[in-house]
Order: sequence, then structure tokens, then C-alpha cells
Amino acid sequence: MPAAHASCLRMLAPVLTLDQGERLFAPAGHLLDEGELLVQPGIAAALELIAEDPRSLYAGALSRSLLELVRERGGLITEEDLSSYTPLWREPIETSYAGTRFFTRGGLSGVPETLARLRPLVGISGRERALALLEALRGEGAGSHTTNLVAVDGEGNACVLTTSLGLGSGDYLPGFDLHLNSMLGEKELLSDELEPGERVLSMTAPSIAVDERGLTLAIGSAGGTRLRSALVQVASGILDEGLSPGEAIERPRFHPAGSVLNAEPGVDEEALDELEAEGWEVRRWSSLHHYFGGVSAIGRAGAAGDPRRSGAGLLLG
Repeated sequence: MPAAHASCLRMLAPVLTLDQGERLFAPAGHLLDEGELLVQPGIAAALELIAEDPRSLYAGALSRSLLELVRERGGLITEEDLSSYTPLWREPIETSYAGTRFFTRGGLSGVPETLARLRPLVGISGRERALALLEALRGEGAGSHTTNLVAVDGEGNACVLTTSLGLGSGDYLPGFDLHLNSMLGEKELLSDELEPGERVLSMTAPSIAVDERGLTLAIGSAGGTRLRSALVQVASGILDEGLSPGEAIERPRFHPAGSVLNAEPGVDEEALDELEAEGWEVRRWSSLHHYFGGVSAIGRAGAAGDPRRSGAGLLLG
């Protein structure tokens, strides 16, 4: 098993094995290992209900199961809350970057503002690149159990989907093996008072970039507070420096957290020494790590997923 994948499992073990999770993820008394069978029969039942009635989660068998769990846990969600829910369509934020029109999510993601601050990287040294990226990332912006998927068809239609459990709440929908999220416990998302009817904010930033030839990049990332730094470093590598998605995703990354700069092996050492001299506490990680996010991207030079989170890119004929 890859070291990053094994480390991620160890981190999530306390959450995965809460409540019904132990039956699902540790049936023999230990977390399932690579190659072992994960059995979740309730998922099949849930998918069948959603296929029959997409609103089952809001007014059907799934909603009844959820409300039962909410009452058991002393929660506040009501039948009316679920039945009255409707999705909102939000227009993307557009910013100009590296000769493209870059469309992404604003708000907590911080991606549009970061790209606007980032000076051109093509043709500069590794030291200069690291310092330029850090300067752009210093502004405010977006542990998580987030998944990002990117798909592009033969006609250039793109879909970037980011979904998140947060870290996961440890609660499973009775009878359906569905793990509920921990979003109302994620302190980074709760920047204001909770108001009935308001939507929870998000750091996710599914993005596409287009130029005069059409779609040039579809990209998204997992990573909670590291999502912004991961996405910006990879997107800049592809759009500005001309790297392939695989090269940009696999390149070592860094992330500023307060006065600490976390850096994977391979980040320019001259830049790190200079930053230490300026007062940064540099934490040098021993290998590529899931802490630094999980980017997936499709560009004109191919498709790639992040090895930090067992990601992969496939081209289907």
C-alpha cells in the first residue's frame, strides 16, 4: 500500500470506525487493507431509491431514515427543512490568468484573489517561483475527506465535481450505510452565526479555464484549508509554465499555515533557507503527503489524478 494512502487511513480510522463504521470498515477488528472487500449493501438500496425518486433524501425513505437519526441524536433538522430544500445555481467567478478566462468559485476558496495576485512564473528560477507563490498565497483563503472528479468528453464539454464529508461525522444513515458529513463542526466553514435557511459556506473550487481555442483546463482539488494552495500551484504550473497535468500535480508543493511553512521534499531549498532567515518556521515533510491536497485535472496534454490521495487519470477511447 502506498505510504500516503496508509497514512490517510490511519488518520481517518477513529472516524471511520465510529457507530456502524466498525462493521463496514473493520469487520475483522482492523481497518480493511488494500485488496480486501468493502461490503456496503445499504449503498445499493440508497442508490436504487434515488434512481426511482431523486428527492427521496428530502421526502421519502431516505429522509425518514435521516430524521430518525436526527431525533435519536437530539438534532434540529425537521421534516419541513428537508421537504422545502431546493438547490441554488450560483454563477462562477471569472478572473484573467495566463491568457485564459479562469472560472472558479469565490468566497472561502480564495482562488480568484490568489490568481490575481500571482505574478508570471514562466522562465523564472525555482527560488523565485516558490517566493512568488508564497506571496500570492499569503492572503486569506480556503482536515477533510473530500473527493474531486473531473471529466471531459470528446466535444470538449467539461464537468468538475467536488464533494466533501468534511472529516465525516461518524454517523451512518440507518439501513443505508451512508456516512454523514461533519460540515457544521468544521470551524473554518463557520465564519458567521448560523441562521435558519442559510447555506453552509465551502472552500471547494471546481474550476475551468478557456482561451481562444476553447477549453484548456478543467481542475479541482480536495484538501480543506490546503485546497487553495494545491489548486493554485498546479493550475499555475499547467497554464503559466506549460507543464502537463501529471507533471504539475506530482511536483512538490508547499502550504503556509500561520507562521509555519509546510514543504514537501523537492521544494527549492534556497527559497526555504531564505524564508527561515526571515523568521518562517519551515517544516520539511519526508515525502509527498495527503496533507497537501488532492488535485485532479484534465488539460490539452492529458489527464492526471493526485498520487497523494491514490488519484488517477484515464483516457477512454
